Amino acid sequence: MRAQTTLLFSLACFSFSAFSVARAESGLASYYGYGKAGKGELTCAHRTRPFGSVLKVSYSGRTIQCRVNDRGPFIRGRIVDLSVPAARALGMMSAGVVRVSVE
Repeated sequence: MRAQTTLLFSLACFSFSAFSVARAESGLASYYGYGKAGKGELTCAHRTRPFGSVLKVSYSGRTIQCRVNDRGPFIRGRIVDLSVPAARALGMMSAGVVRVSVE
């Protein structure tokens, strides 16, 4: 009985750690200039994350937190579209499209 309990506990811990690792992704990010301009909010578009969730986006040693408020990007290879204020905060405005890490 003790061996079964230990095995079940080990499997549960492994599945939780695998789940948290699966939420991190790496890929290309771009930015968009449409929508409500001038608010200065750090927002983004993501295909699957729930609206209102906060993502940590990292690029070139900088990390920002932005809120998902839209769906997209719909271009292959891109994982997130950032608002202009979020792209400025991340320092990617001159590059346009950069490789980021998203948690």
